[in-house]
Amino acid sequence: MHILIISQIFPPDMGGSATRAYNLTKGLMANGVRVTIVAGAPHYPSGDVPKGYRWRALVVDHVEGMRVFRTFVPPLASKGLARRLFLFVSFIVSSVFSLPLVRRVDVVFASNPQILSLFPAFVYGVLHRCPVVLNVDDLWPESLYDLGMLNSEMLRKFGEFIARVAYLLADAITPISPSYVEPIVNKYRIEKCKVVVVPGGVDLSYYSNISKNNDLDVFKVLYIGAFSPAYDFEQVLMAAKFLDGESGVRLVLQGGGEEAPLIKSRIKELRLRNIELVEKIVSREEVARLLMDTDALLLPLSGLENVEKGISSKLYEYQAAGKPIVCCSSGMPGRYVSETGSGIVVKPGDYEALAEAVLYLKENRAVAESLGASGRRYVESNMSIEKIGLKMLKVLEALG
Repeated sequence: MHILIISQIFPPDMGGSATRAYNLTKGLMANGVRVTIVAGAPHYPSGDVPKGYRWRALVVDHVEGMRVFRTFVPPLASKGLARRLFLFVSFIVSSVFSLPLVRRVDVVFASNPQILSLFPAFVYGVLHRCPVVLNVDDLWPESLYDLGMLNSEMLRKFGEFIARVAYLLADAITPISPSYVEPIVNKYRIEKCKVVVVPGGVDLSYYSNISKNNDLDVFKVLYIGAFSPAYDFEQVLMAAKFLDGESGVRLVLQGGGEEAPLIKSRIKELRLRNIELVEKIVSREEVARLLMDTDALLLPLSGLENVEKGISSKLYEYQAAGKPIVCCSSGMPGRYVSETGSGIVVKPGDYEALAEAVLYLKENRAVAESLGASGRRYVESNMSIEKIGLKMLKVLEALG
């Protein structure tokens, strides 16, 4: 079987959608499937397109046995609705540049951008006379409402029209979270039989040497990923302020994105000495090393209704690292952490509860290790890319 994956962002790009596409590719390959990827040139989130890709219509890469067609996207940071839409449209157009080079495929998988990737995937599907599967990492346009990016009633109606068309055109829909099923089926009137939940999964090969933080005098809590509006970094900063008198606690925020300047400004304004902002995007191997070389991991969600219906792929990586998670959530991520016994859940915005959770883990190392071990066992049993790839393969084979 030969699968074509359409994914605007793909490693080395950051973000859950890039991780999802990469993990799915490796999971399918582990189950004997041949995979080709059409992706944008590396650009997310900073817009810093590498020299070898900048302003080029098409570049062919070979990475870990994958054939990746990198197509044009402008060197723009993913910031604000207008720029995001321009990036989306640019990739939707450029993604068809590789049409003459893609050999016969059996299924096309529309990974990202959400909803919109279905349309170039549909073109490939028609030409190859094969089914098209639509991935749903985030509910669109609903998540955009939460983030304040679609306030116009006319734009909302147009966005929902595009979503319904995409859902109708897809032969199957694979949301990453069970909470996405109800709105897809009921709001958009889609047959439930073509909606199958397939989680994101994690590549455990990066997390084979779990270690302890060697500095016993410092309890290090790490967030790594995109600095996006979906996260409440103000809660983290205020928790750091609350912990200012506590010795031996260090918070680290590492990644990149549009919220970085505000975070930097607030750290300076609050005169925080126990938190560090690291604006650096690193390789997947380095991400795994950083996650394992810490004491606890942080997921500070903002409590936005539709965003919290999803389950961040970051959670699976956190669990794979074998570290306890402090999860600020009132939705699916919090329930997932609680049900898998892999961390402590606090309400979004409650910085005192966040600070107290950090202190509890610092002072109860055995509990922290137990929570981390529980998360690790869960992903080993349920969320490896091999298992997720097999589940997706069954969905794809059923379309034949």
